[in-house]
Amino acid sequence: MNILEPKQLVDSLGFVGGHLAIWSIVFAESGLLVGFFLPGDSLLFAAGFLASQGLLNIFALIIGCFICAVIGDNVGYATGKRFGHKLFSKEDSLFFHKDHIIKAQKFYDKHGKKTIVIARFLPVVRTFAPIVAGIGRMDYGTFFQFNLLGGLIWTSGLSMLGFVLGKSIPDVDKYLLPITLAIVVISIVPSVIHLLPTKDKSKN
Repeated sequence: MNILEPKQLVDSLGFVGGHLAIWSIVFAESGLLVGFFLPGDSLLFAAGFLASQGLLNIFALIIGCFICAVIGDNVGYATGKRFGHKLFSKEDSLFFHKDHIIKAQKFYDKHGKKTIVIARFLPVVRTFAPIVAGIGRMDYGTFFQFNLLGGLIWTSGLSMLGFVLGKSIPDVDKYLLPITLAIVVISIVPSVIHLLPTKDKSKN
């Protein structure tokens, strides 16, 4: 089963199971270290499109994804607050690279508290940003407010984009794949640029 194609989730797991699977993926990408590779942006857009075709319920989709995104970030924050410093001594593996945390830390240092909102639209960074906030012991009340805002904009924005396009463009399913791929590329490019090794300006 290809998680890049939520229609396969719906076809395989049914109406209720499809919702649960999509919610679970959103939670994993938001809150689990191993979730950084999951396709959150394209998943939300494609799920919104499926809702426009009656295969999912747009309200259940958005509410469930919003709740799971917020809970996921809270799990990430708690992980960073409790185990953050131990992560830096953890060996790199297929699903964990200390460099991701370091890059997210630099992003956090540059953008401050609004990182929690901006990171929602940056693959990889969105997984590690709440962990970094926890490591830095960002005030939880402030974190939670930005978490709510970022989660709402991300989940409802992309899902509604897919839903509206699905309702307004005739035979939009013919263009779903290229549109989804475009969203993937647009969402990945900033992260790729951000994650590229930076030159050490102190060296001549």
